[in-house]
Amino acid sequence: MMTKYLILPLFLMCSLSMMGSDEDRMEIPGSDEVTQGTLTRSGLRIDRFVTTVDGKQTKLFTLSNNGMEACITNYGARVVSLMVPDQDGHLGDVVLGFDNIDDYINKKQNFGSVVGRYAGRIRGARFALDGVPYILQQTGSTHISHGGRPGFSDRVWDMVSVSDSSLCLKYVSPDGENGFPGTLSVMVTYTLTHDHALDVAYEGTTDKPTVVNLTNHCFFNISGDPTSTVLSQTLYVDSKYVATYDKEKNVDGRFMKVRNTPFDFTTAKAIGTDIDIYDEQMSITKGYDHGFALRHAGNLNRAAAVLYDAKSGRRLTIFTTEPSIQVYTANGLDGSMVGKGGITYGRRSAICLETMHFSDSPNQPDFPSTTLRPGDTYRSHTIYHFSDKQSHKQRDLLSSILMYGGVASLTGLGIFGLVSVIK
Repeated sequence: MMTKYLILPLFLMCSLSMMGSDEDRMEIPGSDEVTQGTLTRSGLRIDRFVTTVDGKQTKLFTLSNNGMEACITNYGARVVSLMVPDQDGHLGDVVLGFDNIDDYINKKQNFGSVVGRYAGRIRGARFALDGVPYILQQTGSTHISHGGRPGFSDRVWDMVSVSDSSLCLKYVSPDGENGFPGTLSVMVTYTLTHDHALDVAYEGTTDKPTVVNLTNHCFFNISGDPTSTVLSQTLYVDSKYVATYDKEKNVDGRFMKVRNTPFDFTTAKAIGTDIDIYDEQMSITKGYDHGFALRHAGNLNRAAAVLYDAKSGRRLTIFTTEPSIQVYTANGLDGSMVGKGGITYGRRSAICLETMHFSDSPNQPDFPSTTLRPGDTYRSHTIYHFSDKQSHKQRDLLSSILMYGGVASLTGLGIFGLVSVIK
């Protein structure tokens, strides 16, 4: 009897794993062009990403692991496409972008790029560090945004290493670039993991005290259909406060409770539920575009945000070491920009979930510091983990089997022991 109860959960577990692995369900395009490496699974032609910018050659790198594919160009260290399976195993591209390098260069959009030296705005385009004032390039009337132009998204990064599933890129920002002090050497490593995650890790060093705030600017539409909006997708954010703006959309140094406001995502809700409700902060940005203070800042084991699309079954869970996540609902897209596949990107056709420090931190002493000093290493780590409805069902079933199978096993052992005692 004891053997019987022990074998039952093991048998069910084996049956579960045999009936539905991701690789078994996944449909992989198999054209000759893909096989020969001239065309990616997302339909990108690799040769259309080769050109020369500032004397350096741009390239498109293709990473793959367990059926997923990521295409990344060294121009701006950009994620160009990200192929992720849905609940039926069909691959779909879940990020917005262009299908050629010329559009990335000429249209000046941050699709998929690494933003720096400082993501977000620095008010007044100036700050002081150790008593030394620094005047930065102005990209707006009262601020510098995303590190100025050209920023890290406009630079050709050097390839440090590449493998089937991982790519490391490096950029050296010279002292004084757009007004920032110090020669800053940064590396970003993209890794596709076997469990369907895009792992993004940053490192940086400087020869003078400076400020650093890097993020990735992917525009996600996890439905895989960028002709639709993201308003029906549900979002959870592990945050009770957002950083507020003044009327010119500069961070004012204060935080607002999200409770009883449109910014409350402490319980998952559709993105469109409150997006058009009148709110003073929402009226400034015409949609979501705020920094949410994470309750478990720096904890890579706690979900910072969860995005879910019911139609495709795709779920994106974000883990990060950063203290904030900037939620932006692509309010600035207006249908005039044509992207991959000739698709026109309309308003709110994507959502950006940018893990970062807060805007204007160098001028806000109560905000987490963004200062980097010689001898120290800047590190930031974010994981974009994808799953689907089917994998969640399997995981829940496996948990039930482990729980009830364990009870059955223990019960069997108890009965076996009792019978032995009676005998």
